[in-house]
Amino acid sequence: MKTSRFDIADYLDNNKMIAEYLNAVLEEGDNSDVITAIGHIAKSIGMTKIADETGLSRPSLYKALSNGAKPQFATIMKVLKAIGGQIRINPKTA
Repeated sequence: MKTSRFDIADYLDNNKMIAEYLNAVLEEGDNSDVITAIGHIAKSIGMTKIADETGLSRPSLYKALSNGAKPQFATIMKVLKAIGGQIRINPKTA
């Protein structure tokens, strides 16, 4: 029996799924998890497309969004905009 490696990017095929995935990671994960999740989303959309929209090179995107990376906030904001996301703050409920 041949198995293939699971890749979440294969399942992020619409805006609703992308938003639910990223919101879950934001709620439950740490900084590294969020960066990795943004990388998965960028991969699902296409790293070349994200590179074109952000003005960053594909290699620098892969490096910035890899596990354990610590990208600049400006890079995260550029990628979020390119993937169609935004940051919104809601009051935390008790």
